Amino acid sequence: MSSRKRFDQARPFATLGIALAVWLVVPAGLRGFLRASFFEFHAPFEFAASHVRDLQSYWGLRLHSEDELIEAGRDQGRLIATYETLAQSNTQLRAEIARWEAELRIPARTGYRSEPARVISRDQSGWWQQIVIRKGRNFGLVVNSPVIFSGGLVGRVTEVHAYESVVELVSSPSFRLAGAVEGDNRPITYHGDLNAAFSNPRGLIEFVPLDIYSSTTSPKQLVTSGLGGTYPPGLTIGRITRIEPTNDGVYSSGEVQLDPRLNALSEVTVLVPLVPPPNP
Repeated sequence: MSSRKRFDQARPFATLGIALAVWLVVPAGLRGFLRASFFEFHAPFEFAASHVRDLQSYWGLRLHSEDELIEAGRDQGRLIATYETLAQSNTQLRAEIARWEAELRIPARTGYRSEPARVISRDQSGWWQQIVIRKGRNFGLVVNSPVIFSGGLVGRVTEVHAYESVVELVSSPSFRLAGAVEGDNRPITYHGDLNAAFSNPRGLIEFVPLDIYSSTTSPKQLVTSGLGGTYPPGLTIGRITRIEPTNDGVYSSGEVQLDPRLNALSEVTVLVPLVPPPNP
């Protein structure tokens, strides 16, 4: 093999090595600036692609027959009626809570406003790590805002840009919070697990009191404890399907099955705190 041919074969690896070396010596502040700048540059393309997908979905619905659309309208009307009833009950309960807080002089809990957002992208290589939503500083989103959907907790906002935000999912191995078994106020450490793409998501729990039992046939519900101030209490995390004592015999550990609908999120709701939480 000629030296010229060997040089051509090694050139891509040499270029990659030089690029990595340069990136490692760049100051952390500059790396963060470059990453944010790249995200802002790339964001309009994802933003536009998301709107194009919505337009395609709209025209796809236009192809349905009139009878199908009438039936879908009826189903939607039933849902709207149900939600209106729930909204009235929610308003009454909030008023009752406010009355008792004033009567007992209990400090009011930090409130949230709900901001629905469209999911516009999901990295194939990090399917269970994060998603990108189609709202950012333009809608007042802030870092550490909880993100939920109909099945419970989705994760938290980790990056906020001009028109988009990055959400770390509850299934990510780096995601941690203090949870609790529903009906029990003792805190349990929860964190995500290494999940394969398109598999059923799961997480892990640690420091579980020994008197708590759960199994696949009789699972217990894991919810947010409210400790730490980032997540309101009572948000569903998942179902505890396995608990076993650790080697030291002081606590137990176990496995949590997350909602499989996390695999195909299209709409989420960001709970934007009226008083922004402190950055970690």
